[in-house]
Amino acid sequence: MKLSAQTKVFALLLSVGLFAGCSSTGETVDGGAYGSDVEPIDQEGGSTVYGGDDEGGVSSSALTEEERMAAQQRAEQDALRDITTFYFDFDTAEIKPEARDVLVAHAQFLSANPGQQVRLVGHADERGTKEYNLALGERRANAVQRFLIVNGASRGQMETVSYGEEKPAVMGSTESAWAQNRRVELVFE
Repeated sequence: MKLSAQTKVFALLLSVGLFAGCSSTGETVDGGAYGSDVEPIDQEGGSTVYGGDDEGGVSSSALTEEERMAAQQRAEQDALRDITTFYFDFDTAEIKPEARDVLVAHAQFLSANPGQQVRLVGHADERGTKEYNLALGERRANAVQRFLIVNGASRGQMETVSYGEEKPAVMGSTESAWAQNRRVELVFE
């Protein structure tokens, strides 16, 4: 493959131009090491999301430690509120200790949002008579309602309903199925 002299000269000039364009002199321009349109990173000031002038975005340096902690606590409370089903032991309406923190988060949410309504739906497993299971489901829903009220929710925000054994979460006559059917569900409206 033969290249013409004109093509060789053009390629040589292009190479020299690229080489010259990539070299730097090491001088600083406009007081910055990188040029006027690029600023060095502020290692202690935080960062800005969206926008570059701290006016159109959220700056992490603008948050105090208390605000960061409050934001983290709100995120944790929101995560707890994703849990809306609470389980009970056999033949009891006593709230389990592991459910208390989650119910407190729900009570705080209801307290902060007085227009929010919630239905507390009580259930029982299939053991016992229909009447007994309806009453047990109601006792369970009422226990959750009392707990929410004590922790800041308003009685007017809540409605209790019992389905007893009529709407099982899991079909079956095993201990595992019964355990999943002994519950109160929070249904936010």
